[in-house]
Amino acid sequence: MRAGCHLSRADGFEKMAQTAVKIGAETFQFFSGNPRGGRSRPWQREDVDAMMSICRENGIGQMVCHAPYILNPASDDPEKRQYAREAMQSDLDRLRQMPGVFYNFHPGCHRGQGNETGMEQVAELLRSLNPGEDTVVLLETMAGKGSELGAAFEELGRILDLAGRPEMGVCLDTCHVWDAGYDIVHSLDRVLEDFDRAVGLSRLRVIHMNDSMSPLGSHRDRHARIGEGMIDREALRRVCDHPLLRDRPMILETPSTLEGYAEEIRWMKGKADECILGL
Repeated sequence: MRAGCHLSRADGFEKMAQTAVKIGAETFQFFSGNPRGGRSRPWQREDVDAMMSICRENGIGQMVCHAPYILNPASDDPEKRQYAREAMQSDLDRLRQMPGVFYNFHPGCHRGQGNETGMEQVAELLRSLNPGEDTVVLLETMAGKGSELGAAFEELGRILDLAGRPEMGVCLDTCHVWDAGYDIVHSLDRVLEDFDRAVGLSRLRVIHMNDSMSPLGSHRDRHARIGEGMIDREALRRVCDHPLLRDRPMILETPSTLEGYAEEIRWMKGKADECILGL
């Protein structure tokens, strides 16, 4: 299992990789651009190459590039769907510089069109994408706010089946699935069985490791630090140690500082005795 966290690339890719080394991360996630839209710092080839070199030298791998939140491939507005398609293809073109990096995105919201129409539109977008041969595109499990797609495992399986892209996969977010109503505290094995039936565990490529501030089935999507939410550290420990999950990269998206991430990463790696704050 590779343990890591989401990092900012505001100071460049090389600096981001140096930060990952400093906090003991074996993987990390970053946004491809401004998550809320607008301008973001362009990618410089020399900066990307420096990051990849640092990662190779320090055994860091299976990183994740996260698409901006603003993209909605299931929108009822054709122009917004086209914008999502163009932005995601642009990201994938740039990711050819980073072999082996996953590309993760939120399926989006159907905005009153109905789940089936929304899923068909996401699948249409996936069919149109042309990732590099070393880039795997992932849909993320969602909490189910409003008309959000992807809260049910069956929806993710349906999108992938409609897309006809067997090489694509899923990122499972522990906060999101809990908020969506999957009881990973008391029934982790059953939840994984449900996932396997609907999607296939072979398609599960990355795990977002987050506690939740909200109760089971709340559909709220409010992340918490490990041990400070309603999932609790014991349940998340079982996720880390589960034989069907522990070989996947696990990435924190908790509301934390770099020092906090370093402690949570040590906890995920089973080194709780090294944690200063007793996680």
